[in-house]
Amino acid sequence: MSALARPTHGRMIGGVCAALARRFGTSATTMRVLFLLSCLLPGPQFLLYIALWILLPSEDKTRTAW
Repeated sequence: MSALARPTHGRMIGGVCAALARRFGTSATTMRVLFLLSCLLPGPQFLLYIALWILLPSEDKTRTAW
């Protein structure tokens, strides 16, 4: 599993789904569909997405830190 960082390429809005897909070894499309389906259920999905968008570092910032 790779480090959890938002990619600079292949992201739609914030790169959260792409980062999670890379981390868990699935496609970004699958992760996006799962997120959209989870939005049909009650819960704080949008707040979690925004929190991850803020908390996850961008991939370009991670590269310069190492």
